[in-house]
Amino acid sequence: MLGTLTRRRLVRRLAGVAAVAAVIIPAALARAADPITIGFGMALTGPLAANGKMSLLAMKIWEEDVNAKGGLLGRPVKLIYYDDQSSPSTIPNIYTKLLDVDKVDFAVSPYASTQIAPAMPIMIQKKRLFMSLFGTGINDEFGYDRYFSMIPTGQTPKPAFTKGYFNVAMAQNPKPQTIAIVAADAEFGRNASDGARENAKKAGLKIVYDKTYPPNTTDFTPIVRAIQAANPDVVVICSYPLDTVGLVKTINELGYKPKMIGGAMVGLQATVFKTQLGPLLNGIVNYETWIPTPKLQFPGSMDLIKKYQARAAAEGVDPLGYYMPVWAYAYLQVLGQAIEETKSLKDDVLADHIRKTTFKTVVGDVQFGAKGEWTEDRMLLVQFQNIKGNSIDDFRDLSTEVIIDPPEYQSGKLIYPYADAKK
Repeated sequence: MLGTLTRRRLVRRLAGVAAVAAVIIPAALARAADPITIGFGMALTGPLAANGKMSLLAMKIWEEDVNAKGGLLGRPVKLIYYDDQSSPSTIPNIYTKLLDVDKVDFAVSPYASTQIAPAMPIMIQKKRLFMSLFGTGINDEFGYDRYFSMIPTGQTPKPAFTKGYFNVAMAQNPKPQTIAIVAADAEFGRNASDGARENAKKAGLKIVYDKTYPPNTTDFTPIVRAIQAANPDVVVICSYPLDTVGLVKTINELGYKPKMIGGAMVGLQATVFKTQLGPLLNGIVNYETWIPTPKLQFPGSMDLIKKYQARAAAEGVDPLGYYMPVWAYAYLQVLGQAIEETKSLKDDVLADHIRKTTFKTVVGDVQFGAKGEWTEDRMLLVQFQNIKGNSIDDFRDLSTEVIIDPPEYQSGKLIYPYADAKK
């Protein structure tokens, strides 16, 4: 039996343990209940807003889906976001605030190369994991080992946007001999046009026009007339949404009809621009990343689109959501799966895991290469055909937007030359 002194000591020790537990256990429980926070900027106003707003809705759906299943590591997730106004100048302040003031657990990227690039130095300086959404060759300059890009351009992203365009053009008989390249003088335009030049060189095409235009350009008549005067067989355009609309309208107004035209025109993936342009799009050949054809319906993708479309009207976003939603959902899927699989919130642990892992997502299997790009290129090339009007129904069933490259995803044939597709 215990002596009196020993019993007193034991009682005192137990009381001390209970007192410590009374402090530690509630604190641990409070931490477990705290959300895992994911911060980002997103274009909710300005020229990139059509794509930014549909991305945000998909990210909200991911947040709700994860929390409905119990969160991550037993904790809810919470998105913290700010409107970057489609302006690169807002990005440094937003990401500094997210990391230093909001102290988010993770910061993921905004939509678009122009917005991602100015966030990179901040994320690198603070040694943070950085999942990016539709950045083109951003890490070519930085070589940051904690960067991972959600875009299917493969490990050579700059030429990937127009590779299919050149594949299809050079398969025509007779083959084109000359090409014009025109691009917006901004991050994406410069990167995509660099890739187009590389592709043109490999194809043996002579470049007869190669110029950029300021991002604030509104009158495209002088540009189209200058291209027309150079008389190229095919034309590659690397443009942003508002530029794309202006260029398509000007090409139609001037009746310009090279043998093939398009390539890397951002905006034509969004319903708002498709319905605005309607039949003016006929014949345009352009990149795509995902549309819900049977071969591209991966597990979960159509469930997401169904949820998205049910909320689109109330949220004031793209009614179809065939462009950004799957990608915005997928880059958070990768982050969430990495957290669950490693049982960690440490940036270095997660980055190491992401580099070595294949992820199951709504856009299919995703694996990242040395620079954080996809290991395999899966860019698509589409042509707009037989569009009759300007309604959503003209684009809903995809009969007016056919995949012509790569062959394994092909859903239709190219109408060539461009003039034939305009008839």
